[in-house]
Amino acid sequence: MDLGITALDTSFNYRGFTSHAMLAAVVGDLLPRFTVSTKVGYFPMPGAAEHSLAPARLRAALEQTNRDLGRPPDVAFLHNPEASLQEPSDRPTQLLAGACAALAEATAAGLCEAWGISSWNPRALVGLTGSTDPAPAVLMVRAGLLVGSDVLDAAETVASQWGLPPQARWGMSPFGGNTTDPVWSAFDPRLFLKGDADLSRAQAAFRASFLLPQVASVAVGADDPEHLRQLVNCLDHAVDEELLEQYRQLLRTRSGPHVV
Repeated sequence: MDLGITALDTSFNYRGFTSHAMLAAVVGDLLPRFTVSTKVGYFPMPGAAEHSLAPARLRAALEQTNRDLGRPPDVAFLHNPEASLQEPSDRPTQLLAGACAALAEATAAGLCEAWGISSWNPRALVGLTGSTDPAPAVLMVRAGLLVGSDVLDAAETVASQWGLPPQARWGMSPFGGNTTDPVWSAFDPRLFLKGDADLSRAQAAFRASFLLPQVASVAVGADDPEHLRQLVNCLDHAVDEELLEQYRQLLRTRSGPHVV
């Protein structure tokens, strides 16, 4: 909050399915001053977690979320629906439609303020968006310089098919892992910034992620306050959008299994 951050994003399955209760315990009376988004779609199993689009399980997870948080989340995302849609099935449209209907009904029942879809691989959703009525209010996808062109294009296609404006599009994983990955030592993303940028490579990568694809918010880890401070401090810096578009065109020329 001291940094001006008032939105928290978590998930039903984070921290061994304890993230909601932990968040409520740590944040306490300050929690109403934040908007909270979470995700449902993964469920506990002995020694692992399994993915499911079963409407009853999604509803039960949201009911548990309300109990653990002590309040409805502002946004409840359907978490990585492609994890079940990619399994052998002759009815992906029906599976997605049923899951989305469950979240829409949960929203109407007051279990969340709005619902959305969070997808690591939106390629699986292209062509299925007509099965969701009503459409999600928010779409969260991977964003940043390390996202493959096919994933970027799919994210934009899906958002467009649902009629979602830029402010309803969120990004995640802007560093493709973390800022200590070797790629950030070998590659300097500051070339995408305008003017003399007195910013770090991590700041430049983060700033560029808002345009790859175009999103209004980007979720990052909250375990390092100084890292968060640096990211907040770079938001007003201008990006060379023409150069970023040239970069995207270069990505589109790539092909093969190395595109992720």
